[in-house]
Amino acid sequence: MMALEAADVEPKMSQRCGFRCLGPLTFHRAVGDAVHLSQGCCHAKRSNATFRNGLLFSNRPVRVQERVRLRVKEDSACWHGAMRVGFTSVSPDSRSLPLPSMAIPEIPSHREILNHWAAPVHEEFCKAGSQLEFWVSSSGSLYVSNQNGCKRKLLVGVPLKQTLWAMVDLYGQTRSVLLLGSKIGTRLFTRRSCQSLLSPVSDTASLTSDDSSDLNLLLQSDGEETICVVCMAQEADISLPCGHRCMCRPCAIGVLKHSGRCPLCRQRMKSSPEA
Repeated sequence: MMALEAADVEPKMSQRCGFRCLGPLTFHRAVGDAVHLSQGCCHAKRSNATFRNGLLFSNRPVRVQERVRLRVKEDSACWHGAMRVGFTSVSPDSRSLPLPSMAIPEIPSHREILNHWAAPVHEEFCKAGSQLEFWVSSSGSLYVSNQNGCKRKLLVGVPLKQTLWAMVDLYGQTRSVLLLGSKIGTRLFTRRSCQSLLSPVSDTASLTSDDSSDLNLLLQSDGEETICVVCMAQEADISLPCGHRCMCRPCAIGVLKHSGRCPLCRQRMKSSPEA
């Protein structure tokens, strides 16, 4: 059975976002037998009693060139090998439990058989604290890169005309990962998945600036890194009443003065003034 608690169920994806928002991205609730999901289905941890049964899928299809971003939270030296990543054209909603114990070879990489494309990630990419991202290119190749800019091609032949879900296998030394969202870079701007509904707000504190003291804005301190959609430079640490965490504090104050609306869904950043 899936290791899910009532408080950790997958969040409802009800918010309306702008063009630059790719939509919420979490892990699907159908997971391997040894996996526990938390933080709104963004944190996945495998039991250290086994090196397998750590299969995960994205909650929604991903696009070509959409880079799925992960941070390795824990590793274990008592096993060999590391996580596997890839894509599948089989919807997680249609899968029966229990899931296969491994992405390779129990979910074959043969494209003609089960429509799965997975490959192992080098152990050097998967040390605790490492960040990596993987994606399918416009030529159908599976790539992975780390925070140092090292990029590797893992396999070729992923069909671009099929609907694809991201797949992660917490295998071997890789015990725990945090899903940081996804992004697609263009020449003019970067589209990103919205992070706001992926994990519950914790240890929050109201802002005290004179410019924003009347807003229902909160500072989040959950450790996740999200880039401000306005300046594209600072960490987005401000949560708006609509649920989006998409701006840094200085930009939030500026947007409040200029339009007073969330740049993603256009909802008001503060309640209407009392009569």
